[in-house]
Parts: sequence; C-alpha cells; structure tokens
Amino acid sequence: MQGREFAWTNADFDRVQDLIYRRAGISLHDGKHAMVYSRLSRRLRDTGHQSFKEYLSWLESTDGPEWQEFVNALTTNLTSFFREQHHFQIFAEHLKSKPATHPWRVWCSAASTGEEPYSIVMTALEALGSRPRFSLMASDIDSKVLATAANGVYKGESLKGISAAQMQAYFMRGKGSNSGLVRVKPELKQLVEFLIVNLIKDDWPFKEAFDVVFCRNVMIYFDAETQRRVLERIHRVMKPGGVLFVGHAENFSDSRDLFVLKGKTAYERR
Repeated sequence: MQGREFAWTNADFDRVQDLIYRRAGISLHDGKHAMVYSRLSRRLRDTGHQSFKEYLSWLESTDGPEWQEFVNALTTNLTSFFREQHHFQIFAEHLKSKPATHPWRVWCSAASTGEEPYSIVMTALEALGSRPRFSLMASDIDSKVLATAANGVYKGESLKGISAAQMQAYFMRGKGSNSGLVRVKPELKQLVEFLIVNLIKDDWPFKEAFDVVFCRNVMIYFDAETQRRVLERIHRVMKPGGVLFVGHAENFSDSRDLFVLKGKTAYERR
C-alpha cells in the first residue's frame, strides 16, 4: 500500500498472528491488518528496525524486554468505572452472604488501567464496612496499563460511573497543575496488589484459592481451545461455590462441568 513507512506483507501478518498466539493466546483475525501495522510500526521506530521481517526475526532471537513491549502493543484496553453495573450488584450481594469474619480473596484478571479493580474495592468497602477482611489481586499481561493502575490517577471526566458520595469517599481532586485530575485514596489502594499474569502460561503465582474471579472481556480474544484451558485453570484457583464474572459477549455453556450460570454473565464454580 502506498504511503506506508514500512513494507508490510501477508507473511509478516501471519508471523505476528503466530507469535502473539503463542505468547499470549490472542487470536488475531484477518481483519486486524491495519491495527497491527499501526501499533507495531512504533516498535520498529523505537528499536531502529527497517522492516517487519527484520524486527520479528530479532524478536524471535531474544527473550528480552521487547517481548513485553510487543504484547503491550497488541493488547486492547477498553475499560471504565463500574462497567457492566449489574455485576457489582451481584458481587455486593455475594459479599453480604457470608459472615463478617469471612476473609475474602478476589482476583481481577484483566485489571487494565485500574478502573475495574478500584470499582471492585469500592463495592467491597460499601458491602463490608470500612475495615473489611478483603484482598484483591489485580493482574494484566500489559505492564504499561498496570503501571497506570498502580498509580491510580485519572482524568476527572473518566469518573462517569462514580457517584458524588463515592467521589468524596474514595478520591482526591488535584489542585494547581494537577487540576482536572483525581487520585485514588490510599485506603482503596492498600487493598489491591498489582501483578503481571499471563493467563495462558502455567506460572500463576497464587498460593490460596479465590472466592470471586473477574475475567471480563478477555476470553473473546482466545480461540475455543485456549478458552477451555484458561477456564480449567481458573476453576483450579477458585473455591467451590465461588463466583466468576465474565463479559457480556462471553458464554461458557460448553463448560457446564466447570461453571454453572448463576446470573447475567455470572457463573458459579462447581
């Protein structure tokens, strides 16, 4: 195609498809040519490579930090506070269903820039009181979005799902040069541990089982075989009767041996 800075062939795209599938389980369909070219062109510029062929050969010859940049470039991060609100209502009811002394362990497996994990923690504080026995592991495969999440600073206009009471309770407004920004309060942050986890790798670092897992809008990027493998692994790190929240476009009726539908896109571990 004219006007392109780098030559870009079907063979290059096939190679990217193969590499991101093997590294992250992501199935890139053939309509993603323009997106892949656009995002990876930046990596060629930053690493000084003159062609995709040269860049991909170099990538395959190394096991260095560029693999993380490659994955970061090809992952999609769409998120907002209290996205799919009905999940947080089900979650709050589930939290109230156990004695106050119950130590809750929750995993948010696609933390992105942090809106989802902080929504989870706000829900827990409102359901369980200000000093809950509650911990949240918030993971992602993308190191850049996790750094944003851990920082906990957002543009004021991104807080559309937040009520005035929540704004006052959980956020601090920036002043002066930080005007228009808000920062998550420390009491929210201290309940979250951020970490990189690749869902298709066997090296999940968890020692204890979870009561609740949020894995929303992740499985849509996996083929059926990878979905099943990840679901089996999630099943293994959950307590019996635990609740799994998934995205509105995800359906696991083929995995009824693992999870049974409990509510709208909420499943119970069998």
